[in-house]
Amino acid sequence: MSCTIEKALADAKALVERLRDHDDAAESLIEQTTALNKRVEAMKQELQAHVDQITEMAAVMRKAIEIDEQQGCKEQERIFQLEQENKGLREILQITRESFLNLRKEDVSESTSLSALVTSSDLSLRKS
Repeated sequence: MSCTIEKALADAKALVERLRDHDDAAESLIEQTTALNKRVEAMKQELQAHVDQITEMAAVMRKAIEIDEQQGCKEQERIFQLEQENKGLREILQITRESFLNLRKEDVSESTSLSALVTSSDLSLRKS
């Protein structure tokens, strides 16, 4: 094998050229990686913004459910109170009806006995 300076220089130039090509390829890869990292970071921020919105919406929905449940309990309590009041009013109405019917019966029987008295006294007056 003969090793000459010209051959060594030619090999060195070829190696330098290959190193430049590799250096350019590495630089291109670094640029692509940097751009890709920027895109990934932007996507992370966008995703975090969506997560924050969803978290906020979930908190609002939890609060709405809590308020709705409280309102439902208040409505149930009010319905129970109204049912109890209605029951009491019905009982009072029933007592009033019964009392009224009893009074009417007493009035009718008094009226009947009074009319019998009037009729008998009317007859005795006529006889005289």
